[in-house]
Amino acid sequence: MLIDLHTHSTASDGTDSPAELVAAARAAGLDVVALTDHDTVAGHAEAAEALPPGLTLVTGAEISCRLDGVSLHMLAYLFDPAEPELARERELLRDDRTHRARAVVARLNELGVPVRWERVRELAQGAVGRPHIATAMIEAGVIDDVSAAFTHEWIGDGGRAHVDKHELDAVTAIRLIHDAGGVAVFAHPLAARRGRVVPDSAIALLAGAGLDGVEVDHIDHDAATRDRLRGMAADLGLLTTGSSDYHGTRKWCRLGEHTTSPETYAEITRRAKGARPLTAAG
Repeated sequence: MLIDLHTHSTASDGTDSPAELVAAARAAGLDVVALTDHDTVAGHAEAAEALPPGLTLVTGAEISCRLDGVSLHMLAYLFDPAEPELARERELLRDDRTHRARAVVARLNELGVPVRWERVRELAQGAVGRPHIATAMIEAGVIDDVSAAFTHEWIGDGGRAHVDKHELDAVTAIRLIHDAGGVAVFAHPLAARRGRVVPDSAIALLAGAGLDGVEVDHIDHDAATRDRLRGMAADLGLLTTGSSDYHGTRKWCRLGEHTTSPETYAEITRRAKGARPLTAAG
């Protein structure tokens, strides 16, 4: 089985619609794909409706969190999307994404960058995020690619046009995911390129709070980092996953570039109580 547990669609900052994503996942030879858009489940219905034969859909979301001043992402799998407390927090996170994006555009304008909020909103078919601003900057001729925007020069963390956004306390996020029947996995926890690396003690703290697993095999982790994470996970009793973090044409990663073992996938589905994986009708 080929299992990819971290992808994005146009419901957040991917470039494939949910229907296009599941079609591409099957064409790439995947047996299981998780749709984990940022702070939203808006793409799940379309993905489920378009699910091709032979592909299983794991519903999820990538939740924006913070721990000791460091931004991080928590992958939530197979939770009940109607559970009110987690649904309320997701709404707060999405609303603040919009406020933050408008403030970033205003700062860019102050720096002389001719990016219009209206164009950023057009680019964001779902939840708005910094990648949509980066795309507008490319269109304006300011930068050559998305990665160039995520620097101190522009909108990267701590950058000249950076604006903080609302983020959920990571320990609280684990509790809410579990209360909604879901499974919590720390996304790309040691991705130094993102400037969001937490110390080993933070991963241990989250494990003590009920964290289910860590994403190990990821494009932002080199071989040494993966080995280190596997050792930590073994010591802490955490599951280890692998995934592409696919965003369509917005990032240089392909579906199935990294995958999760069938044994880990089976354990995730065993632990989940909020929802079940979906297969094509008939």
